[in-house]
Amino acid sequence: METALFTIGTMPVTPFALLLGGLGLTVLLLVAMLIAQSAASRRRAAEADSEAARAADMERHLADMMRIQSEMTGRMQTMSEIFGTRTSDLARVLTERIDATSHRVNQSMTESRTQTEETLTKLNERLAVIDRAQTNIAQLSGEIVSLQSILSNKQQRGAFGQGRMEAIIADGLAQGSYQFQAVLSNNSRPDALIHMPNDAPALVIDAKFPLEGWQRIADAETPDMVRTAMSGFRSDCAIHIKAIAEKYLIAGETQDTAFMFVPSESIFADLHERFEDVVQRAARARVVIVSPSLLMLSIQVIQALLRDVRMREQAHVIQKEVVALLADVGRLNDRVGKLQTHFRQANTDIDDILISTGKVVRRGEKIEALEFEDAQPQLLD
Repeated sequence: METALFTIGTMPVTPFALLLGGLGLTVLLLVAMLIAQSAASRRRAAEADSEAARAADMERHLADMMRIQSEMTGRMQTMSEIFGTRTSDLARVLTERIDATSHRVNQSMTESRTQTEETLTKLNERLAVIDRAQTNIAQLSGEIVSLQSILSNKQQRGAFGQGRMEAIIADGLAQGSYQFQAVLSNNSRPDALIHMPNDAPALVIDAKFPLEGWQRIADAETPDMVRTAMSGFRSDCAIHIKAIAEKYLIAGETQDTAFMFVPSESIFADLHERFEDVVQRAARARVVIVSPSLLMLSIQVIQALLRDVRMREQAHVIQKEVVALLADVGRLNDRVGKLQTHFRQANTDIDDILISTGKVVRRGEKIEALEFEDAQPQLLD
C-alpha cells in the first residue's frame, strides 16, 4: 500500500494519484491549446480575406484619384490661363490708377515741402529775433548794474523816474496826444500833460516822488532810525501831495484828479502796505498814486478813448473798408468751394478704385469656390 503524501479533506493523496492528476491536467491544457490555435488560424484567415478586400478597394480608389487628378490638372491649367489674363488686365488698371494717384500725392508732397520750407524760414527768422533779444538782455544786465549809481544821486533819480514815465506815455499814445513840461495858466510846469478827447480838460502826471525819504528808511539800522525815517517820509509825501493839488488841479484847464508816478512796483506795494495814511491823504487831495503798471493801464484806457473818437470821426472810411472786406470774404468763399470740389473729385476717384478692386477680389473668390465645389463630389465618389 502506497504512502499518502498529503490529505485533501478526508482523502489521502498518493504519488500515483498525483501522477494521474498531472497527466490529466496536461491533456486538458493540450486540448485547450489546440482549440485556441484553431480559432487563431480562423481569425488570421478572416483578416487575410479582409486585407485583400481592402487592398482591392484601395486600388480602385487610387485609380479614381488618378483620374480625378488628371481632370483637375486640365481644369487648373484652364483656370491659370483665365486668371493670368484677368491678372494682366487688373495690373494694367491698377498701374494707371496708381500712376494718377502718385501724381496727386507727389503734387501734395511738393506743396507740403514748400509750406515746410516757408515755416522753417519763418522759424529761422524768429530764432534770429530771439538771438537779438538775448543780446539786448545781456546789454540790459550791464545797464542794471549801473542803476545803483543812478539812484544814488538826487537829480539822476528824478531823471530816471521821469524818463520811465515818458517812455510809458510815448509808447502808448500817439504824437500830439501828450506834452512833456507843458506850462499851465498859473505858470506851473507839470512833468506830463495828457490831452483828453472831446476837448475835455487835460490830465496831469507828476514824477517827482520823494525817493530820498524812502532811501533813508532802507538805510536805517535801528528801530528808532526806522521810525524817524518813516515819519520824515510821511512829511515829505504830504508836502509833495499838497503841492500837486495846489499847482496842477486847475478848474476848466486840468482834470480834477492828478497822478503821482512811483517808478517802482515794489515801492508802490510797500507804500500801500505800510503807509496807508499817505495813500488816504493823497485820495482826499484828489491825487492818485500810480505804479508803472497802473500808469500803463491808464494810458491804454486813454488810448482806447482816443481810438474810439477817431473811429467815430472816420466812420465812413470804416464802412467802406467793411464793404471791401465783405467782397474779399465772398471771393474767398468761392475759392474755398472750388477747392472743396477738387477734393470731392479726388475722393470719388479713390472710391471707384476701391470698388473695382473689390469686384476683382470677389470674382477671384467665386472662381476658386466653383472649382473646389466641382472637385469635391468626384473625390467622394
